[in-house]
Parts: sequence; structure tokens; C-alpha cells
Amino acid sequence: MRTRDRSSAGGGAGRPAGVPAPSLGVPGGERLPVAPRERKPALAALAVLLILLGALGATVMVMRAGDKVSYVEITQPVAAGDQIPQSAIREVMLSENTGLGLIRWEQRGDLVKNYRAAVTLVPDSVLSDQMITKKDNVLTAGKSLVGLSLKDGQFPKGGISVGDTVAAYVVGNDAAKSQNSGATSGTSGDTGNAPRSTLISNRLIVKSIGTDNSDLGTGDTNVTVIADTADAGPLTIAASANNVALVRVPPAGGN
Repeated sequence: MRTRDRSSAGGGAGRPAGVPAPSLGVPGGERLPVAPRERKPALAALAVLLILLGALGATVMVMRAGDKVSYVEITQPVAAGDQIPQSAIREVMLSENTGLGLIRWEQRGDLVKNYRAAVTLVPDSVLSDQMITKKDNVLTAGKSLVGLSLKDGQFPKGGISVGDTVAAYVVGNDAAKSQNSGATSGTSGDTGNAPRSTLISNRLIVKSIGTDNSDLGTGDTNVTVIADTADAGPLTIAASANNVALVRVPPAGGN
């Protein structure tokens, strides 16, 4: 009786000792099949999209960088009529299609060798073809270079620089004679004894400033100005008589 009960509790009679019982519900003792790993096509597509976007962004950056062109920028003042030295320019990157006639950096050799400033150049300005002129054509039509030899008191010492706009006045006895004779300057005469002055021009451009270092040792300051040709004669006459004085004034269109 005890033997029969043990066989019923063990799940089957006649099984040799040490042989494992077969798995429930699986014939022949096989394991349950494992479900295949679930694939996520949405995540894969997102990864591919991110890769494509990254490549597109890099391409756009390269293309934008390719649209930049090297141009010439001025780094120090250059007076009208002067040669533009290598030390006064540097490279600046700008968009190619500016439509402003800018001078390219690759043209700097020809610029320094064959061109001069047609107007006074100021730092941080990008050079254009309207700001330069051929070396053989330094002055534009209607302009002249006039040299002045000035003593202290005839100009604001330390107050004018290359590129400044100045006014020139006839001073002293010559100014009084011009006023009394009805000079074309438009300044009316005065019967008093006050010092006289007559305006020659108020739009001269200072081209150069230097001290006379000749053996004579006059100590005069030589100032070369760009003047309207119509004003060059009266200015030269006044300068030769040492009766001209310069006053710094705002540039044309300035405040």
C-alpha cells in the first residue's frame, strides 16, 4: 500500500530512479519557444534622419563659407592722392555678391603698385573702385595741389592732420586791400581798424604736413593741400606773400 501511494504522488509508475520528469505541456521534454526580438523600425528611421540632417547642415555651412570672398580693408588714414601702402591694408571676408565694386584681396599687388587714393581713406573702410585712381591720374578734374610754407600762428599747430578739411584765409594788409577793392570773396569791407581776413576756400584737403629741414633752417611747416583749381591762384599768391592762414573746419556734409 505504501508503494502504490508513492508512485501515484510521483506522477508515474515504473520510471527508473534518477530520470527527470518530462516538462509539463511540452512533448519530449523540449523548452518553450522564445519569441523573436521585437524590431523598432521607427527608431531606426529616426536615426537615419538625424544622420542626414547632420550631413545637410555641414554641407550648408561649407557652401556658405564658400560664398565669402576676401576684400581689401583700410587700417590707417591715407590722404587723397597718396599711394596706398601695404601696411595700410588688411584682408576682410565679405559676401561675394555685394554689388559695390569692392577691391579683392588678390588685387592688392596691383593696388599698391599702380593706384592711389582718390579721396581721403579712413580706417575700417572697405576699399572700392570709386575710392582709388590710377597713379598717373592722382588729381580729379578741377583739383590742384598747392604747397604752403606756414609759420607758427598761421595754422593750428598739432590741430590739423593729413586728410583734414581746412579753410584758407588771406590775412593782414593784403586782406584789407582785397576787401576795400571789392574782392570776389563776397566779404564786405570795414572802415574800422580791426584785423581783416578774406576767405579763399573752406574745402581744402590736407595732403601732407612736414617741417622744413633744409640748411636754411627756417623752421617753417610745409603743408600741401588739394584745392579747387579756381582757388589755386589766389591761394598761391597769398602763400607767396606769407599772408595765408589755415583753420580746421568740419568736412563737407559733416556736423
